[in-house]
Amino acid sequence: MKLAAIDIGSNAARLLISEASPKSNGEMDFIKVNLVRVPLRLGFDVFSTGAISEQKAAELLNTVKAYKLLLEVYGVKYLKACATSAMRDASNGPELMKQVKQETGIDIQIITGDEEASFIYENHVAEHMASTQSYLYIDVGGGSTELTFFSHNKLVFKTSVNIGTIRLLQRQVTEAHWQLMKDTLKQQLKGYGPVTAIGSGGNINKIFSLSKRKEGKPLSLETLKDYYKEFSSFSVEERIHLYNLREDRADVIVPALQIYVNVMRWADATEIYVPKIGLADGLIQALYAEISGNLP
Repeated sequence: MKLAAIDIGSNAARLLISEASPKSNGEMDFIKVNLVRVPLRLGFDVFSTGAISEQKAAELLNTVKAYKLLLEVYGVKYLKACATSAMRDASNGPELMKQVKQETGIDIQIITGDEEASFIYENHVAEHMASTQSYLYIDVGGGSTELTFFSHNKLVFKTSVNIGTIRLLQRQVTEAHWQLMKDTLKQQLKGYGPVTAIGSGGNINKIFSLSKRKEGKPLSLETLKDYYKEFSSFSVEERIHLYNLREDRADVIVPALQIYVNVMRWADATEIYVPKIGLADGLIQALYAEISGNLP
């Protein structure tokens, strides 16, 4: 059975198509069939003007139309589609989502930051790690960072902070934003002992790939600090050629590292695991949970 998720983020729009296949132990395995990413960069409009421009709106509409064709080609019956920080902040966001539904039939829900954090947690990555430890999910996007913390397999807190890579590039993040994130982490994590971080998002995945670490091995905080210093010493153009990065990755990777480093420092986390999961994966899991009760 094929399931699909559409994630309209501040930096890019993603379509993930997965095959749900039962394992021998009865658990469901979600095998990635295709992942398409279009760097719409809606946040550059929204975080500077408060709305999505006509050009970006047209690009988004064409992207969703293309995704609909792919869904038909792959024979996908079940879809969950969400939009995050940029669409949350866009004054014309609801109107644009209404237009997309009228022209494509695809209903894209604008979700809150807390809902976004919950969907990322749907991946349940930490359930397969040591149950006696404490884990902090860090999902860095273009418009916001979602933090989900749990200890001994119990959810302790989840929050969304308006600190994202595009907001940082546009100087939309104030000292007050950083202080709020720091205070929240210090307060919520107090008394929980050592914390291990779990990172999601395209930037941390790229760093993990560049590090040549073996799958399942963590990156250290010191490694992230080193990459931050290294990348910061080059221009965007130099990063593109030196590290074979796309332009829409080369500019946001430095602010992303700044966020991961700060969060890990304030959480007293010395290591971060990078399981290559994100919001779209969580949407697939949530979608399966929604429809499984109605399956024959």
